[in-house]
Amino acid sequence: MDWQELATTSHYQTAVTVKEELLKGNIEEATTGIEELIDALSRSDKRALRSQLIRLMAHIIKWKTQPESRSRSWAATIASARVEIAEMLESEPSLKPLIPAWLTDLFDKATYIAEKEMGVKTTLTGLSWQAVFDEEYGM
Repeated sequence: MDWQELATTSHYQTAVTVKEELLKGNIEEATTGIEELIDALSRSDKRALRSQLIRLMAHIIKWKTQPESRSRSWAATIASARVEIAEMLESEPSLKPLIPAWLTDLFDKATYIAEKEMGVKTTLTGLSWQAVFDEEYGM
């Protein structure tokens, strides 16, 4: 059984196959399947959190770079991303310690997206935890 491939393609089917292996008494095989499923779910959670962080940071970069273009839509996107991130961290608190390093690691990606959307370069060189999670952005 190629558990890694199965866990990557379908979390549900992996769980069903693990259950089938348990019912057959194949504990070792089921354990391998569960381990692969856990790894796949962890990668999925991390990808989702990184995606929301990039989205959040890109809008904050736009907000700070183009104050004349600020809109309710940008403020709503910032609020929405913060809510999504809070919900992810509530269900997976083990991801929170990864965020400080990701703020640095993902800044270039967020900058790329923001600059493409704005059509101008930003002078920002980074975003602090406070800028990303604590500052108020509203009209």
